[in-house]
Amino acid sequence: MINTENAVVLLIDIQGKLAQKVVGSEELHQKVAQLVRGCEHFDVPVVWVEQLPEKLGATTSALADLMPNNTPIAKHTFSAFAEPRVAQTLRSLNRKQVILCGIETHICVYQTACDLLRHHYHVHLVTDGMSSCHPAHHQSGIAMMQQHGAWITVVEALLFEWQQHAGGSDFKAFLSLIK
Repeated sequence: MINTENAVVLLIDIQGKLAQKVVGSEELHQKVAQLVRGCEHFDVPVVWVEQLPEKLGATTSALADLMPNNTPIAKHTFSAFAEPRVAQTLRSLNRKQVILCGIETHICVYQTACDLLRHHYHVHLVTDGMSSCHPAHHQSGIAMMQQHGAWITVVEALLFEWQQHAGGSDFKAFLSLIK
């Protein structure tokens, strides 16, 4: 199971016009926002990357505004892990469970997952927190990552996995995350 002490979320390239063009853009934004709020609630770090932001634009404000104390890392590679600052950040966090969300599933998310797996990270795909411009590309990307050894989850399942207990004062705050 994914635990909060060993987890980090890697948010990949939800930026510019592409973020509006992917399949289910509105739901993608809602799910990733829910995940980011969950990370804050459970004190799980978020590493946030942008592909060529000077050309493709910044992360959508709906998500960037949720991370005022976080700064995106610009990348020029499709794999986020191939960007030295991202790899260095992940190593410094010393967390081996990397939870991926972002766009596009079959390109940047896929290549990132492959690199992470090659470097012995446990990769978990938040499938409702990623998308591509074509549904078949999204599904193929997920299948390809699974073939390499990535695990599948969805935002709600992940948040309940982190919560573990149905009770106490913290549970009411948790419920506001999933509603």
